[in-house]
Amino acid sequence: MGNVYLIAGLGADTRVYNNIELYDHDVTPVDWIEPDKSDTLVTYAQKLINQYNIRPNSIIIGNSLGGILTVEIAKLIPVKKAIIISSIKVNAETPGYFNLFRTLPVYKIIPGKLFTSLGFMIKPLFGHMSAEDAWLFNDMLKNSSPNFVKWAMGAILQWRNNIIPPSLYHITGDKDLIFPVSKISNATIVEGGTHIMIFDQAKKINKLLKPLLKK
Repeated sequence: MGNVYLIAGLGADTRVYNNIELYDHDVTPVDWIEPDKSDTLVTYAQKLINQYNIRPNSIIIGNSLGGILTVEIAKLIPVKKAIIISSIKVNAETPGYFNLFRTLPVYKIIPGKLFTSLGFMIKPLFGHMSAEDAWLFNDMLKNSSPNFVKWAMGAILQWRNNIIPPSLYHITGDKDLIFPVSKISNATIVEGGTHIMIFDQAKKINKLLKPLLKK
């Protein structure tokens, strides 16, 4: 039916899509590649296009950080659909705490390895998890590249974008603590959806994705 590329969020991998139905599409999980220190999200998006041979008229689905990169990919090549979930698409949607970390970039002095071992601190922001989901979350975080995680934090804070690709479809949850719905416009809102709703509320997401993927 077509090509679908899946991009996960920061500290995660494409196992977050385990419960998502993608029908008869040819699915390519996009794994993180090591960035150069000079990379921005724009240059990194181009590297993903090159590395995974992302072709025009494909469908890109991105969660959280993966959603931001999906926006940038859709600005670089004419995709069929750019679907972002639990993410943001323009500067106006960045949460207030971004300004704090831009002013006080404490992430620069924290060892990257420490970020990948802080699951117990970060997990509450993602919403309630079952024991099984919590294990998977911690496993994904522990297996993340410390260098990538630290680079990505800085790259996200430096990201600037005011262009919304015409092919973009935005899904977010009203209980998302990472990217609060109050800052987001022109999106489909999932009632009770947290930042990990793509995993733990997949039935709701699948219902929204089905008509987009079947077209």
